[in-house]
Amino acid sequence: MNDGIKILIADDHSTIRTGLKHILSHAFSNVTFGEAITGSETLKKISGGDWDLVILDINMPGKDGLEVLTEIKENDYSVRVLILSMYTEDQFSVRCIKAGAFGYLSKTADDKQIVEAVQTILNGRKYISPDVAQLLSIELVQGHEGQPHEYLSDRELQTFLKIAVGKSVTKVADELNLSVSTVNTYRFRVFKKMNAKSNADLIRYALDNKLI
Repeated sequence: MNDGIKILIADDHSTIRTGLKHILSHAFSNVTFGEAITGSETLKKISGGDWDLVILDINMPGKDGLEVLTEIKENDYSVRVLILSMYTEDQFSVRCIKAGAFGYLSKTADDKQIVEAVQTILNGRKYISPDVAQLLSIELVQGHEGQPHEYLSDRELQTFLKIAVGKSVTKVADELNLSVSTVNTYRFRVFKKMNAKSNADLIRYALDNKLI
């Protein structure tokens, strides 16, 4: 089962990529790795390779992990994805699982958890940690009230996160490959849903909720 495993590690931090290769090369025999630094590079390598698993960060230059997940689904790529993010499970795990990820881990996870998640996914099953399982069960409870950013669509969330780190509407449009008018529409919806009056309000919210 461990023969000929191909794992693509998509993260813009070299220390993370190196650390994961070290952990997984000791846990699995005959494993080869690919690396990607941006979302666009990740998608290019997915389309051109036969990967058993993609370990994907959310925060990446250009297209973020959420957009990569969306395009994987839209293009019907038969690749399993494990999200490994600096965001804690309560912030993005449910959204990522719903978007098609096979598992979600925070970067605070220890080596044993990472190996367990990878093994579970390589065996064809989704990796649902106890924390994520609880969040998914809460999501099913009718009337559950989440935080304002949880009600944003994927595009609205992407727009919000990019504005929250100081990017202009023009820059956001360029990175998401959208028109400026479309991004302005998403920005308006974000302001309305989050009861924000300025970019400063969005930045403050993102900082308070450790989203940036």
